[in-house]
Parts: sequence; structure tokens; C-alpha cells
Amino acid sequence: MTAITLAADPRAPLARRNPTVKAALLLVVSLGVILLDAPAPLLVLWLIALAVGRWAAGLRWRTLLLAQLPFLLFAVGVVSVNALTRPGEPLLDAPVHASAEGTVLGVAFALRGFVIGTGTIAFLASTPPRELMTSLVQHARLSPHYAAALLAGHRMLEAMPERWAVIRAAQAVRAPLDRRGRPRSGVGGFARSAFALLVASIRSSERIALALESRGLGDGPRTIWRPVPLTRADALLALAVPLAFAAVVAACALTLGWGAV
Repeated sequence: MTAITLAADPRAPLARRNPTVKAALLLVVSLGVILLDAPAPLLVLWLIALAVGRWAAGLRWRTLLLAQLPFLLFAVGVVSVNALTRPGEPLLDAPVHASAEGTVLGVAFALRGFVIGTGTIAFLASTPPRELMTSLVQHARLSPHYAAALLAGHRMLEAMPERWAVIRAAQAVRAPLDRRGRPRSGVGGFARSAFALLVASIRSSERIALALESRGLGDGPRTIWRPVPLTRADALLALAVPLAFAAVVAACALTLGWGAV
């Protein structure tokens, strides 16, 4: 299992913005993207999201493009399913019926995934987990119980790739060898590794829960050691993103017609 490290520049513009504001904007943009079913505005929004990830979040192009691979697999599947199952005018004269309407709709669905996924990558890369949980408690009035649980879960997810690699290496040492001298694992080996990862995660969550309880989480009001600022720049960001989203949709609608959007 290989992991992509989303290491952004801490001096990047998006890294200096309030995490709660960024999370709310990501939710608003995602809901707006779901309402679109035309490829043109979604393609423009995806290009803007790539630009935000590269220059506003400070991600390298290599990291940003590698992070698109899971969405590419999703795109291939959703385009194929919609093209082959939806009725409409045939796109190609072939033994397999692929409709033009289904292909267009599948491309739109795929671009939805790219836009939301790229925006999520930029958000995660530019937002340290501690600042996110602190801001949610401070500005979104989230209960410290849930904030601590989310932070602990995030830490566990971060450690899973390394833990998986250790488990696989340990089982490779004990596995029988094939004719070429390589360890044989097969499907059963992956199943045993997955079960070992599950057991290790449950044990880790139990230790984290005991540690939080021993530190008195939930006994009385909680204080914040390092508050996260909420500035005018965050208000400008909260205003600029919806306006930019509406401008892209309006420009595509005026260019292609409102029925295409």
C-alpha cells in the first residue's frame, strides 16, 4: 500500500485561512457541483480547483496529479456505466450500444468527482488537523468530545499505511517460498493482513479512548491553548468563492445556453 503525502507549503495563501471557513466553503461548493449535470462548467471548475491546489494550497504538480488517480478510476467506471446503460442516440456503430446522452451525463458525473476530490485534497493539504479541530470547537461550536474523536481518527488513518507495510513485511518473512524463492501470500495472505490491521486499529482506538478518559475529557468546560484566528481575509474568501462559482456557471450558461447547464 502506497500513500500520497499531501505536504503543502505552510506559507501558502490557503494555509493561512480559517479551517472552519474552508470546510464550509468546500461543503457549499460540493453541493453546488452536485446540482450541475453539464460537462462544460464542471470542467472549468475542475481546472480552477487544480489551480487552487497548486498555487493557493502550495501543492506540487506531481503530488496533485498523483492524487487524481483514484478519481480517474472512478471516472472510467461511471462514464462506462452511464454510456452503456442509459437510452439515447447511439454514439458509435458497434456491437455494444453506447448512447451519446449517457456518455455526456457520465462525463459530467465523473467531473463532479474530480472537482469535489481536488477541492478536498487542497483543503486537507492546507489544513493541519489540530487547527481544524480547534477551529471547529472555537468557531463552529463543535463539542470537544467529537473534536477529539475526529482528531484521533485522523491520526489513526495517517498511521494505517505504515502499519499495513509492517504487517505485510512480517507475514512475508513467515510465508512459504515459491519456486523462485519469493514469499507466497495470495488472497489468503491479504485477508490475514487485513484482519491483523483491523485488530491493531481496534487496540489503538481502545488505548486512545483510555488516554482521553484519563486526561479528564468531558469534565467541565474546555480551554483552548492556541486559538485559531478568524480575520477579514477569511470573510473575503467566504464571499469570493461563491461569487466565483456563480460567475463560472453564469458564463457557461450564457455561452452554451441555460439548457446546457
